[in-house]
Amino acid sequence: MLHLPAELIQKLCPNGVLRASINVGNPILAHRDKATGTISGVSVDLAHELARRLGVEAELSVFDTAAESVEAVSGNQADVGFFAIDPKRGEALLFTAPYVLIKGAYLVRDNSPIRHLEEVDQPGIRVVVGQGSAYDLHLSRTLEHARIVRAPSSPAVVDFFLNKGLDVAAGVRQQIEADAARLGGLRLLDGHFMQIQQAMGTPRNRGEGAAAFVRRFVEDMKKQGFVAEALARHDIRGAEIAPLA
Repeated sequence: MLHLPAELIQKLCPNGVLRASINVGNPILAHRDKATGTISGVSVDLAHELARRLGVEAELSVFDTAAESVEAVSGNQADVGFFAIDPKRGEALLFTAPYVLIKGAYLVRDNSPIRHLEEVDQPGIRVVVGQGSAYDLHLSRTLEHARIVRAPSSPAVVDFFLNKGLDVAAGVRQQIEADAARLGGLRLLDGHFMQIQQAMGTPRNRGEGAAAFVRRFVEDMKKQGFVAEALARHDIRGAEIAPLA
């Protein structure tokens, strides 16, 4: 354990434990075992390591969607969380640099006339996103002609897309690739519509001192190989380690 100022620990852990907000809606970050209910993943490992360095226990608050996870930290019901960097979220959160980079991709039916990324943003095209996800926020700003339709969560996007007879599903590449393999009759468009920067975030009202400590922690975890080892341990493929800030 590091010898840290008591004031810093109080800022980060006002309840005496590190309350970490975990989003199991993004399989790159965390996963809930259906048989046991156990939560695991790179964000869980980072939460426990940060708590160890602070000399406290980690207390996990687990959510099914990014929006719920963000709300917990924004509202000070949690002390730290694991999110994609987004300016809207930045109104209430202070972010670290990213630790992992992942791609946002589009999925269509095999018989869809849409072949290229640039063909998605057209009048009459309905794009399904997970409500409150990073790609919901991004596409809400960037799509000019297509209409966004929101599924209840990111894992529900592809089934929602099929059940509602919509045109395009948008999501984390690894997740929609797995859904395409599971369901058949679907294809991913080449390329990606966004690069998702997965970072840690603290409530803005905890101040720059607390945020700066978590930023240094993330850089240390990248530099030491902790993030790379965690991704390998949890068999996460296709995610890139973000460069050092």
